Amino acid sequence: MRLVQLSRHSITFPSPEGALREPNGLLALGGDLSPARLLMAYQRGIFPWFSPGDPILWWSPDPRAVLWPDAFHVSRSMKRFHKSSPFRITLNHAFGQVIEGCAADRDEGTWITESIVQAYHRLHELGHAHSVEVWLGSELVGGMYGVAQGALFCGESMFSRAENASKSALLVFSQAFAGQGGKLMDCQVLNNHTASLGAIEIPRREYLEYLAELRKKPLPGHFWVPRTLFSPTV
Repeated sequence: MRLVQLSRHSITFPSPEGALREPNGLLALGGDLSPARLLMAYQRGIFPWFSPGDPILWWSPDPRAVLWPDAFHVSRSMKRFHKSSPFRITLNHAFGQVIEGCAADRDEGTWITESIVQAYHRLHELGHAHSVEVWLGSELVGGMYGVAQGALFCGESMFSRAENASKSALLVFSQAFAGQGGKLMDCQVLNNHTASLGAIEIPRREYLEYLAELRKKPLPGHFWVPRTLFSPTV
């Protein structure tokens, strides 16, 4: 296993099975963040993740963290909160504000560089990247964004500036996603937050099999039209 240097003249990637074990999943470096290359990466179970000043790094970790929407864990306290939630939750209303919020709300520094922001803006404009917004009145207090691969949604990042905001975004989106045929959500690497919501780890090989099947099953086009997913009970 060795780290592969990508060419700017080709958007092909090596097999994810060739990724390093340490650091887990590091596959390649270089290339660019063009829409064509990013889409090729997601189709192969690969994503970019790098710090400011570093070259572009491409990853495909093993195991992979995933969340089945119907296995989403809602705690009793979250159920009580959601019944009288003050949040309005929308889809694709403010992609730019969401990705900027994800970039800003990182005490330890961010991997969401300006080049990442611009690249995912382009994917959003092309209809591949999507955002979920959480509003308290007219203020954006949370959200998440990611990339659609048919009936699989690759979550990239989320932020929260109010209690339960990011959990509410994920809960409402997962319900709407499943209701229109969505089957699986990619969380990339397991952390305490996603584990508490029901995410688990599966072998990379298994994830790639799901990806190959589910990316051929797009959701109805109207699902991604900007709209309100949840409104507070008056």
